[in-house]
Amino acid sequence: MTVSSGENSADSKYSLSGLAPLEAVLFDIDGTLCDSDPLHYYAFRELLLQIGYNGGVPITEELFIEKIAGKHNDDIARGLFPDWDLEKGLKFMDDKEALFRKLAKDQVKPLNGLDKIRKWIEDRGLKRAAVSNAPRPNAELMISLLGLSDFFHAVVVGSECDRAKPFPDPYLKALEVLQVSKDHTFIFEDSVSGIKAGVAAEMPVVGLTTRNPESLLMEAKPVFLIRDYDDPKLWAALAELDQKGAPGAAATA
Repeated sequence: MTVSSGENSADSKYSLSGLAPLEAVLFDIDGTLCDSDPLHYYAFRELLLQIGYNGGVPITEELFIEKIAGKHNDDIARGLFPDWDLEKGLKFMDDKEALFRKLAKDQVKPLNGLDKIRKWIEDRGLKRAAVSNAPRPNAELMISLLGLSDFFHAVVVGSECDRAKPFPDPYLKALEVLQVSKDHTFIFEDSVSGIKAGVAAEMPVVGLTTRNPESLLMEAKPVFLIRDYDDPKLWAALAELDQKGAPGAAATA
């Protein structure tokens, strides 16, 4: 499989052409389909304030990125509340998710270009799955709000796998459910945890710089980074992939 190795620059040489013929595209949800992290941050900040976390000082976005973004709820609870028993920590997480879902119903919007990449995938008859560390009610709500319920063939969540991201299990399960090969599939992700999971599953990952710092994302070794789905780098890579024999395009020798 010929995909570029990640250099320490978002502008490094990039290619997805080694995946031809492409079979599937996998998507994370939060920060990848939509910019939902600000809503998660708000929900955490408000509920942590109510319990006097951090001496009553609101958490910073830096702490949110370090301890929360992209992680599974079990891991978040252990990281935020090391002195609590897990059951108590998970009750806090349940309350936070309920507040997030309430906020999301009125405020979730797709990332720029999402309709464009959706059409590209549908036109080529590719299989697709959403793969998330979010609880299933969150994942399905977000997909519904974005009008993607009929787009995805499967929704895989970390809590239903042996291990959540950053382990590869959720992405390996998606391959199994879709019955596709890792050698003909790539991933869209926006978090370090998610990129690490995709790389560990031996698939190329296109990183989105929705909220996380580029330097941090590049350490996880995506093939390249894009701003959103309108990014010219993405479409140059997809055009090259088409030329190499993606479904629906003429293969070249």
